[in-house]
Amino acid sequence: VILILPSYAAHDLWDRVSQISAPAELVVLDRVPPGQDNPLALDPTLAEAVCRLDLSDGPGQVIGPLPDAFWSISVFDTDGIAIYSTTHRASSNNRLNLGIFNPAQTKLLSQQEISAEADLLVVESPGDDVFATIRLAPPHPQMLDRYRDILAALECTNLVM
Repeated sequence: VILILPSYAAHDLWDRVSQISAPAELVVLDRVPPGQDNPLALDPTLAEAVCRLDLSDGPGQVIGPLPDAFWSISVFDTDGIAIYSTTHRASSNNRLNLGIFNPAQTKLLSQQEISAEADLLVVESPGDDVFATIRLAPPHPQMLDRYRDILAALECTNLVM
């Protein structure tokens, strides 16, 4: 009974993400002032964004330049289970280029029917609905707003096939 209770939740993580972000839209999350409610358990020292994608509209992509500091990106399914996660160490050029594909799209990619850049990080999702969270850790608190601007410049989109 305990293990199936989350599947009956009326307001699960996917519902919260759906309220924050439309498909193919990147939203920089608001900073939570000290002492205020923090329902998403955001870290006040990080700049954070969420990108929701519907892969039935085409493969997803999160792309753009990132600072030469710690960053991480995680991809989750509708149950909130992480299907992929990486950090700044996966990129040698301070550029994020993450492609998210469903199984049929991954097959097309392997058959070279979908073109991909050489630095593309490929993630296969078991389903069509996913969301990614991107976190940047500024080296100094004074840089947090600048890092939020960097997040806002990232692209969250579906690729046209």
